[in-house]
Amino acid sequence: MDGGPSPLTSWTFDPAALVALGAVTFAYERRLRTLAARSVRVAGWQKSLFRGGLLVLLFSVVSPLHAFAEEQFLTAHMLQHVLIGDVAPLMLLAGLTGPVLRPLLALPWVGRLRALVHPAIALPLWALNLYLWHIPYAYDGALGNSALHALQHVLFVSAGVLMWAPVVEVLPGPEWFGTGMKLGYIVLVRLFETVLGNVFLWSGGVFYETYDHAARWGLSPSGDQGLAGGVMMLEGSLVTLGALAWLFLRLAHESELRQELLERGLDARAVARAVRYGRGEELSGER
Repeated sequence: MDGGPSPLTSWTFDPAALVALGAVTFAYERRLRTLAARSVRVAGWQKSLFRGGLLVLLFSVVSPLHAFAEEQFLTAHMLQHVLIGDVAPLMLLAGLTGPVLRPLLALPWVGRLRALVHPAIALPLWALNLYLWHIPYAYDGALGNSALHALQHVLFVSAGVLMWAPVVEVLPGPEWFGTGMKLGYIVLVRLFETVLGNVFLWSGGVFYETYDHAARWGLSPSGDQGLAGGVMMLEGSLVTLGALAWLFLRLAHESELRQELLERGLDARAVARAVRYGRGEELSGER
């Protein structure tokens, strides 16, 4: 290793990132106070997830992980990317509700963008963003240009939100995109990610010359690249297992509730819509 500050103690306080995260935090907390004054409840676990998602983003861009990602290891950069492009967006979305989002949704331009969260649009956009940024020319270009690198991170977060939005469904999605379809959607997401991870893991060549000096830490560039692919697939596997477990449990509950409501003689169409949009218990209470 050469002289100079160690990446282990390098904290990056990028004003733009701190201001953006601070603004989102302020807006969220202010909206929570407004809703509380109106006796509109947001579950504690949802608030914790949203705040946790913000902390994941903060850790990813200010901690020594950022220095390692930019200067030392592709593995560190991959970890940073899966945190800001997959883990944080999922946590943020899980912490939102319709009432929390209402002021944002009232903006005309936001309403026009809602089409982007349709599963048939969100998934291709996410996959395209993921693959394009891992093309060597684009990847190395982002590392060499701070503005382009910031744009890369913003697009990873944005694409992650789009990808997860049809699954978490803070706002109602297409009627056909029920829990069973969400299971298939998650499998497709991880198929895209697994293919890319395997390219890094089994490629005979090194894609990004920026990380050649990883050998100074006792890790060859090819070993670093293979480890990065492993990080991508491991993170994807863990998140996928959690998502699939949640969806399977939800599917079992919906099936049981649907059968119960049909046995009570309720209209099949009304039952299907109520269960699809999480209003099955309300329909049951009306009898």
